[in-house]
Amino acid sequence: MNSKHRILVMSHAHPDFSLGGGEIAAYNLYKAYRDNENVEQAWFLARADRRRGLTGAISMRRPNEYLWEQSVYDWHKMKAAHQDSLTTWFADLIRALKPTIVHTHHYAHLGLEYLRIIKQIDPSIKIVMTLHEYMGICKNNGQMIKAGSFKLCSRESYDECSQCFPDNTAEDFWLRKHYFKSHFDFVDQFVSPSEFLRQRYIAWGLKSEQIVVIENGQSDEPPLPARPLAKGETRNRFGFFGQINPFKGIDVLLEAIYQIPKSDRKNIALEVHGANLENQAPEFREKIERLRAPLIEEGVIQWVGPYQPHELSSRIAGVDWVIVPSIWWENSPMVIQESLVYGRPLLVSNIGGMYEKVRNNLDGIHVPAGNILAWASAISQVAQNNELWENLKTTLNRPLSYAECGQVHVELLERIA
Repeated sequence: MNSKHRILVMSHAHPDFSLGGGEIAAYNLYKAYRDNENVEQAWFLARADRRRGLTGAISMRRPNEYLWEQSVYDWHKMKAAHQDSLTTWFADLIRALKPTIVHTHHYAHLGLEYLRIIKQIDPSIKIVMTLHEYMGICKNNGQMIKAGSFKLCSRESYDECSQCFPDNTAEDFWLRKHYFKSHFDFVDQFVSPSEFLRQRYIAWGLKSEQIVVIENGQSDEPPLPARPLAKGETRNRFGFFGQINPFKGIDVLLEAIYQIPKSDRKNIALEVHGANLENQAPEFREKIERLRAPLIEEGVIQWVGPYQPHELSSRIAGVDWVIVPSIWWENSPMVIQESLVYGRPLLVSNIGGMYEKVRNNLDGIHVPAGNILAWASAISQVAQNNELWENLKTTLNRPLSYAECGQVHVELLERIA
């Protein structure tokens, strides 16, 4: 290598304020770059809402970490709300830092225009973009499910998209796609954490050689010891970890528990370590409250609530199985990788990134997505099968560490530099 890389990592949020998988992955990669011997300097720029209006300002959070008060005003075309800051605050930061690589992990809340600004300032800067969902393909929050019906979509269709969003014509969606692609043309290399997401974007129009698969890195911690069992006890403690919203399947999970005979479910315990229920639509909050209240009273579930990343190991130590019942495709759910690090088998929906990341009967068990009776059956069966749990414990596939993930990315940068 003739010179070392200078890498600016960008994210749509900072983990200090938001704990979604995308921003956590971006921040962990920033730290891995920072500690890599082949990287001269690394910085982190995250969008933030500091509750003082849309200023467009960029300020220092801590050394080498910056917050950008930016937003999006047109979600259809992902246009930045504070246009002036693109050519002032943001452009000045790029000129001051002089990165050789900008590795961006999202454009939600940032807009797409910053990709063009980077190349206008210095065409030699290489742009790498990690795609965390399907927002370029699907206007419905990048979920690739039908608006209102929650029916899965497998591809884009201008006519079908306009049926989901009647205020937009098929021509509007043609324009949207080409607006996105015109900005994606500024990207030198795309990264996908899953092959499933990679294939969706290839079908959408990216060239296969433009996008490679690199899994998100995880903590290099040893597996946790198995939960101690009392005499005659089974592996019957389940944990749900992460965001609570209509796409994550928590309602499917709660309804499945009701399908288990009351005499049997008294031998099952579910812990819900979830966040952001209070931010959901009233009808969804009411549905979850209606489902959970009797089960809490019955002692079947414990609603533990949100957690900080450093608390995960102590919380996951108390469960035997981790459950991921999402009804959308997912990409590479962070909780799957975390569960594998800590040595906990999983029950997951049998679609998309979950199907890919959890090998059936090796890392866990696949369950038909959204099928309440199938989930009830799966939970009942594994809760009584200690031998299955012991067998899975020996075949879990350990994910990449932060350092390993950083090194794989640096090797990728070498090829495009």
